[in-house]
Amino acid sequence: MTAGQIVDRSDELGGSPDGVSRWTDLNGPMRYLDFGGPADGPLIVCVHGLGGSAVNWTAVAPLLTGTCRVVAPDLAGHGLTQSLGRGTDVASNRALLHRFIMSVTGGPVILMGNSMGGMISLLEASAAPAAVAGLVLVDPALPFVPARPDPLVTAVFAAYLTPGLRQAVEARRRRQVPAELVSSTLRLCCVDPSRVPPAVIARHVEVAMQRAGFPAIEADFFAAVRSVVRTVGYPHGRAYGRRIRSIACPVLLIHGTADRLVPIAAARAAARANPAWSLREFGGVGHVPQLEAPQDTADAVLGWLGSAGQQAATAARAARTAAVGTDGAGLP
Repeated sequence: MTAGQIVDRSDELGGSPDGVSRWTDLNGPMRYLDFGGPADGPLIVCVHGLGGSAVNWTAVAPLLTGTCRVVAPDLAGHGLTQSLGRGTDVASNRALLHRFIMSVTGGPVILMGNSMGGMISLLEASAAPAAVAGLVLVDPALPFVPARPDPLVTAVFAAYLTPGLRQAVEARRRRQVPAELVSSTLRLCCVDPSRVPPAVIARHVEVAMQRAGFPAIEADFFAAVRSVVRTVGYPHGRAYGRRIRSIACPVLLIHGTADRLVPIAAARAAARANPAWSLREFGGVGHVPQLEAPQDTADAVLGWLGSAGQQAATAARAARTAAVGTDGAGLP
């Protein structure tokens, strides 16, 4: 494959509710899901979080494709995109996302990022503003603020960052069957995992089963964990905050009030520091509203695109005319 070349794994060209799996070569194979949508609709690129994958968007994407064209890549070391020598830290995956935008979509696009994916989307908008028409941030990883930490979340991250304990956690993860790994992740990220549609959970288990045979997945995950914590913590969180404040495109910030990983206080602080942003809080929802409250998430996004985000929608819609696939170098 050459850079930007698409290899179909399906006979469908217009996407599907579950997403059509496609591949492109960006210094190695990169998988993404194409959920389809109108050819002249605003182009949304969904960016998953730490330990996630493109299937994190399978509940909400079909609710957006009546209006928008939606695609979702697997970042390096996540989903079905193996690292293969590419870094899995935040900076490396930000650079990979930029190459994806420019070679596969043509840009500018609306980035919709969750958790680490929200962080990477913010950094991309700061580093390459011409590539990003707007941002939809879904419980993004934000600079630390004074807040009571969740004991379980603190213990999990402390274990990954403590020599000796990290190896024990990795060994435990390797012993978990894919269904258990998905279930434990949803319990950590959701207030009520039963809100996630069973078919969507099944997709996550399928990906976990495929990943089980990949080499270096724990090392890749640890590198990503360390990078995320370093970016939001002291003293690097100050630089991250400055990058956030430099962003000029329209921003919608969606946050679950019961998020255990990124407290609602962090989202409120970010909204106060950036008064042009639109903030939507979802009561009783955790870290992944796109999975736990997909209809509310879609309604918020579509409402914003028709109001405060209209400028972003117009710019991302205009980009669709350039994103043609006649030479294998763009979206079909």
